[in-house]
Amino acid sequence: MPLPDGGAWPPPHLAPITRRLAAWSAWYSGDPDQLQAFYEGWQGIVYDSVSQARVQQHREGWRDRLARWWWGQPVPVGEKRTKLHVPLASDLASISADLLFSEPPSMYTDHVPTQDRLTDLITGGMHAALLEGAEICAALGGVFLRVVWDREVADHPWLDPVHADAAVPEWRWGKLAAVTFWRVLHEDDQLVIRHLERHEPGVILHGLYQGTPTQLGRPIPLTEHEATAALADAVTDGNVIETGLDRLTAVYWPNMRPNRLWRNLPAAVPLGRSDYAGVEQLFDALDEVYSSWMRDIRLAKARILLPQAYLESLGPGRGAYWDADREAYVGLNILPENGGSQITATQFAIRVDEHQRTAQDLIAQILRTAGYSAQTLGLMGDVAATATEVKARERRSFISRGKKIVYATPALQEAIETLLLVDRQVFGTPVEPIKPVIEFGDSVSEDIQTLAQTANILRQAEAASTETIVRLVHPDWSEEQIAAEVQRITADRPEPVPDPFELRPGEDAEEGAEAGEEQGEPAGE
Repeated sequence: MPLPDGGAWPPPHLAPITRRLAAWSAWYSGDPDQLQAFYEGWQGIVYDSVSQARVQQHREGWRDRLARWWWGQPVPVGEKRTKLHVPLASDLASISADLLFSEPPSMYTDHVPTQDRLTDLITGGMHAALLEGAEICAALGGVFLRVVWDREVADHPWLDPVHADAAVPEWRWGKLAAVTFWRVLHEDDQLVIRHLERHEPGVILHGLYQGTPTQLGRPIPLTEHEATAALADAVTDGNVIETGLDRLTAVYWPNMRPNRLWRNLPAAVPLGRSDYAGVEQLFDALDEVYSSWMRDIRLAKARILLPQAYLESLGPGRGAYWDADREAYVGLNILPENGGSQITATQFAIRVDEHQRTAQDLIAQILRTAGYSAQTLGLMGDVAATATEVKARERRSFISRGKKIVYATPALQEAIETLLLVDRQVFGTPVEPIKPVIEFGDSVSEDIQTLAQTANILRQAEAASTETIVRLVHPDWSEEQIAAEVQRITADRPEPVPDPFELRPGEDAEEGAEAGEEQGEPAGE
């Protein structure tokens, strides 16, 4: 299927998905400007000519619903924005990535050259790509992993995470059949240049378009922009790159399923569910609480109210001032009213307890809905604990981690298999393109003291071999490192002292007893 010739962009049938992804993107960014831009809706803003109140808030529709949110309320005329944002949403995405890939995953195959190549790829940047992909996956509900190669950049292919709001997927029976990635290369007022990259089984199509913020526009040669000029030499007629594979060179990795928002939308049913789904209003309320708290602090600053006559003049036309730190004053020839000094000090109370309890309850509700424990965010303190105790406190987080692993494993296996196929096809490496066995690292590792005590108990009980104990203490070591350590431990052990009463080959009991007596040991009865 060829690339589009023009039309609206992003495609109109993805409008519900695009709006929701834009909301999750704004929360993930942690940027107050993006939140205000999204919820106030810069496009289509209408103002009343008299009161300057936003007419948009009184209209029905998508932007009207957004305007009812706290972040959608316009800043009153003459005031500066004092809204505060708590970046809890971005923290949740980062925590999700840490739970999955705080340690590099282990990938195993029976083919030695393939195993060596996978080890090189993991240490060569794949772990970082998976960390990035996991964070985007939690925020936007899913992420695409495309296989990229460029001989002028590296001597191997690599995985490149593509955000879900920069892709137009096509599904067949819930499986990814094709996908079009797009990016904005240039934007100047109403002129927008976009690059489209469509992945189909066996081919990758590239296209450069000149349009507007809402229209894709007309196709232009790839050489018209420096970002795509290098592709002009790699593509054939029709801007096509032949991959020689019978599959896509891109994989979709869902965060979790099902997606409650889009279960009746055919174009979006296979998409994953974001950690933010259903908690956007709680994020909004939490920001409102913290902003109110900071407002109390601003209003609680001590202020002194006094008559104009009490101020010291700076001269004609230069105003007057009151020096509150001055210790001695010239007598003021002013009659007090009602026997008072007419100097009033004001300082409002700060409702710390009310705001704090409200914020804590909102955070707890957000974490519960998103599937995390408070301990995961360090809200229960950093008290030293064993890995078993930590897992007990973070049970809900580890349940969510297990669910995410269920959806991540097939996607990663398919991506790795495709990566090996490209590695053999393009770079000629002697690898066997198979789906590896993937083991996710333990996100909470035991401290070395606990591991040493466990190893000592197993050794004394003769319940584990030297190799098993080495694997226990060093779970991140390779097979070669474990084998070498076992040999070193065996070589360092002293030779056992022979038992004088132990019968040697060809010796009877009496001879053994006499030998013991000769060595000064009494013979047993």
